[in-house]
Amino acid sequence: MTKKICHIHFAHPLFFITLVLVLSSFTTSTTAHSWFKETATYPDHHASNNKCIDKEKHALLHFKSYIRQDPEGLLSTWKDEKEAATNYCCNWSGVTCNNQTGHVTSLDLRFGFLEGKISPLLLNLSYLNHLDLSGNSFSGTIPIFFGSMTQLVYLDLSFSFFSGTIPKFIGSMTWLRYLYLGPNDFSGVIPSELGNLTNLQGLSLDSLSCTIENIDWLSRLSQLEDLDMSGISLSKADNWVNVIQSLQRLSSLSLEGCDLSHVMHPYSSSSVNSSFSSSIVTLSLIDNNLNSSMYRWLFTLTSNKLVELYLSRNKLDGVPKYLGNLCSLTYLSLDYNSMPSKFPNFLKNLSGCTSFTLQVLDVSSSQFTGSLSNDIINFSSLEALYLYNNQLNGTISENVWQLPKLIELDVSSNFLKGDISEKIGKSNIVNVNLSNNSIEGVSLNAHMSNLSNVEHIDLSSCKLGPHFPKWIQTMKNLSRISLANTGILDIIPKDFWNMWPSHLTYLDTSFNNISGMITDLSSNFDHRSSTIDLSSNNFHGRIQNVSSSLEMLDVSRNKFYGEIFFLCQIVDGSLTHLDLSHNSFTGQIPDCLWNFKELKILCLGDNNLSGRLPASIKYLTSLEVLYIPNNSLSGELPSSLQNCTELTFLDLGANKFSGNVPVWIGEKLSRLYALSLTSNNFFKTIPSQLCQLVYLQILDLSMNKLIGNIPSCLNNLTSMVQDGLAINQNVHLSNNNSGGEYVDHAMIKWQGRAREFGKTLQLVKIINLSSNNLTGKIPDELTGLHKLIALDLSKNALHGKIPSKIGKMKALQILDLSRNNLSGRIPSSMSQITLLNYLDISYNNLTGRIPSGTQLQSFEPSRYTGNEGLCGLPLSKYCPGDKEKEAPPVIGEIQEDEEDMDDLQRWFYIGGATGFSIGFWLLCMALLVNRHGRHAFFHFLDNFEDWVYVKVVLFIA
Repeated sequence: MTKKICHIHFAHPLFFITLVLVLSSFTTSTTAHSWFKETATYPDHHASNNKCIDKEKHALLHFKSYIRQDPEGLLSTWKDEKEAATNYCCNWSGVTCNNQTGHVTSLDLRFGFLEGKISPLLLNLSYLNHLDLSGNSFSGTIPIFFGSMTQLVYLDLSFSFFSGTIPKFIGSMTWLRYLYLGPNDFSGVIPSELGNLTNLQGLSLDSLSCTIENIDWLSRLSQLEDLDMSGISLSKADNWVNVIQSLQRLSSLSLEGCDLSHVMHPYSSSSVNSSFSSSIVTLSLIDNNLNSSMYRWLFTLTSNKLVELYLSRNKLDGVPKYLGNLCSLTYLSLDYNSMPSKFPNFLKNLSGCTSFTLQVLDVSSSQFTGSLSNDIINFSSLEALYLYNNQLNGTISENVWQLPKLIELDVSSNFLKGDISEKIGKSNIVNVNLSNNSIEGVSLNAHMSNLSNVEHIDLSSCKLGPHFPKWIQTMKNLSRISLANTGILDIIPKDFWNMWPSHLTYLDTSFNNISGMITDLSSNFDHRSSTIDLSSNNFHGRIQNVSSSLEMLDVSRNKFYGEIFFLCQIVDGSLTHLDLSHNSFTGQIPDCLWNFKELKILCLGDNNLSGRLPASIKYLTSLEVLYIPNNSLSGELPSSLQNCTELTFLDLGANKFSGNVPVWIGEKLSRLYALSLTSNNFFKTIPSQLCQLVYLQILDLSMNKLIGNIPSCLNNLTSMVQDGLAINQNVHLSNNNSGGEYVDHAMIKWQGRAREFGKTLQLVKIINLSSNNLTGKIPDELTGLHKLIALDLSKNALHGKIPSKIGKMKALQILDLSRNNLSGRIPSSMSQITLLNYLDISYNNLTGRIPSGTQLQSFEPSRYTGNEGLCGLPLSKYCPGDKEKEAPPVIGEIQEDEEDMDDLQRWFYIGGATGFSIGFWLLCMALLVNRHGRHAFFHFLDNFEDWVYVKVVLFIA
């Protein structure tokens, strides 16, 4: 198991509620820890002023000596007597002593990220009753001496990278009330000896690669209140429901991903106590592939005590009516199921007392059809409603906006249409997501109240246009607005830019056709981190004022002009994403980049910028993408750029940079996967240090003034040699709460013409050294780049032969060696490059027969022209010894053959046309009838258009 640090994106309001629930679950041990410290029967657990016991102090110091890494300094206060004679161990971090006796009673080292082993001298802490080692790295098995620590009441070893099997001696620690063993790397069978721990109140075995073959031992834990066995296979645990029923104090049960659908006999009705009533308050059965037959035994685990029920990621196709009679139920999660039923019918099954208590309903991604009907008004306690990614149609009922407690509403990615009721202006809803529907906004004739509570509204990919939705401006509490891709073709109102003074944190109007000038990008935006995305519109004019606390600014693909000194107004250091590309900005890049130490994306390409790169670029130590092609920047590349060691994508093409290609690019920028210096004035040789860029997949040094040989070490570019792709290395996730992403894009010469690559850029592996003054031979080592897709060495002064082993480059689709001084024969191995669909070796001094093979004969003769010594197909020039052309057949024979061929072709075309028509209309009818299938089909086509182009371009040719 490896540690992972994840960036959490607040892309959806559901995240907040989910986060609370996850933290509640995750901190169960913390709660138990606090409870234990407050209620334990020991005299006192606060730090003592008495000197701690020497034997125990020595044991703690011995424990510290076993620790190799202490990154958080958790044990920094643990010092021996020579360093601090008066520093008592009871005052050490994580140590708690009995106030009267001085004995160590608690050792709490959770999430100190310690790394090492556990000292056996912990046994000398004979009064220790609380041990928390969670969130550290103690690889290996649980030490055997733990079985002798029978005085422990609380033991937490979760997230500690233990492996092996769970030892049976744990069953001898009979005083334990709380035992947390997961997540870890344990495997094998859960030992039945855990059934000896009859005092247990909390047991966590989650996320272990273990199984339970006989679950009967669990019934002996009569004091158990909290049980988490998520991730453990219970496929062989017959009658597990009956065992759970025997735990009459159980209030929280989590069995997520436990293979419950594979249990042959989950429940035996003959062994049920008729007077039994479930005590479970929270029940989670997520991700078990359960179908609706499970409702028979689920009934026995539910009662009016049930508050939260999680049934997500199963195969349920409906809900029974008894779920509507759970009068304490507040949270119901059924997302990611297959319920091809009408949503109004689903609501009717929940119309009992549950409709009065339910606060959160999540049925997203469950194939619901029908409308968001008026029946929703019966659920008067609803605070959050999640219906995204279903097949709902019709309009949104006005009753939705009248639910008195509703705060979160997400109905995105459905087939809803029509207007939004003007009652949204009086609703209590705070977060609204209506994106990816055919909703047209609030009617122009509506009378909107300006008392709306809406703070976040997402209308992206709705049908608001062509006019700008001015009703948005009546919502005075808005802090997040998304109007992306809504078909707006209008001038933005001038007062839009000061409607929400210092309140907006997120604005996205991208992919529209909005025009007008931006008077101010500062007054509307909060002084905290803000996101502004105005890309792909027709905004024009100068940008003068921007918020000082921007985290993301994207105004690309507009018509802005003027200088970009407004960047110096962004001073709080939170900017991570800056994209000004595809505009008409002029002047120099301002030398105030020291404020951008968190900047990851810097895109200034396709403008009219001039001058040198500023010296302050050295402060961009977090920079991952530098995209500034198609400007008039000049001078040598500053050595300070080598401080940007996080760079993965560097495109400086089509400028006026000069000097040597810096050796430090290969030495310092080791994470690069794309390097483009095309169309500049770089001279001298290609530095061999570039061969150190093991992640490099795109190398474009074309159209410069480079001289010398091609480095033979290019076969060290590991990514062009080995299989596999760095998945999504060209996708950069946003740090802000937009959940957005930036995708690298580049113009690449492909089959003789420039083509822009975006999401498929990670599939491209290319070397382009064309249009330079390179000399020498093509290195044989170059043929070791087995996964290279495109190689362009054209328009140089290379001489010698084409490497004989070029046929090993079987992934090559494009090979251009034209306009050099190459000589000799075309290697026969070249015919083995079966994926080759673009070849140009014209204007060299090649001789001999063109090797026979399907590929080489399929290219136009112009790809071989300029080589006087070449012969054979596809050229019209015959090689010596070839047969002369056969005499033409007799005219009568031709006519007879043509008549036979005409008859055959006639029936071929009739049959082909008939088959095509039938197949075509069958496909069309299927897509017309199945709306969800149609939506998925075209979505699939859109996502894979570029991928198909790159990977199947051979077949297109």
